[in-house]
Amino acid sequence: MILITGATGHIGSVVLEQLLRKLPAHQLAALVRDEIKAAHLQAQGITIRVGDYRDPASLERAMQGISKVLLVSGGGDEDGLQQHYNVVDAAKKAGVRCLAYTSRALQNPATLTNQLMVRHFQTEDYIRASGLSYLLFRNILYMDTLPQFVGPQVFEKGIQLPAGQGRVAFALRRDMGEAIANVLADDSCQNRIFTFTGAATYSFTDVAQALSELSGRPVEYTPIEEQEFMSRLRAQGLPAVAVERITGFLTDIKNDQESTVTAELADWLGRPPTPLREGIKEIFKV
Repeated sequence: MILITGATGHIGSVVLEQLLRKLPAHQLAALVRDEIKAAHLQAQGITIRVGDYRDPASLERAMQGISKVLLVSGGGDEDGLQQHYNVVDAAKKAGVRCLAYTSRALQNPATLTNQLMVRHFQTEDYIRASGLSYLLFRNILYMDTLPQFVGPQVFEKGIQLPAGQGRVAFALRRDMGEAIANVLADDSCQNRIFTFTGAATYSFTDVAQALSELSGRPVEYTPIEEQEFMSRLRAQGLPAVAVERITGFLTDIKNDQESTVTAELADWLGRPPTPLREGIKEIFKV
């Protein structure tokens, strides 16, 4: 039986949806904190296990009889790394055969500005040290997050970010979720690392151009300095930690941390991943 954590979240739900196409529902389980929110999964025949990353005992109970676990990385909580460790420890205690993890495809973890991302590689190290067989999914930045970066008034004000001409091999969340599910449905678990990226890299200039062409409204990308960007975020009332993380994220893009390109996503999809223009049309409904 395969257990998907974060099963009602963005990537977890996509993975489960694809797994249902490949495997019978009785082979699938969903780890959730709120059973009520998972009623739609239960209705499809998926087993519901209740657990919380902060509660090791609940995790160990939830993993009884489970052979493979997908640990979907948590958010930006201060204790987020410990939460990941708790899942790994529980999997080992419960006798799980294979642990998979959604990590990040970044060029050089040692030179990251956004230190939150370092957590992914610390989790990878902990999984390796656990002795569990593992599958590590290093995912590129989701194309689906573009609206968060460009803002709700992108067609009125354009794009102004401290990302320079840094390039990103954007891929849609549903493409990556489908590929992850295809790997999980395979019986093997051979301590493999998968780097899932789009087939090409794009700058925010490319994003602006695609938005312009698809909408018929001019959208320009203007690179700005980090300090100006941070001042704008502070003026919006964002807390200091959020300002630092968002700016760090964009600085890493500027430094081409997100520019890795591999064919692995296409290989596991059995088709090319969705290109930028097609993805933007879907995401922005233009």
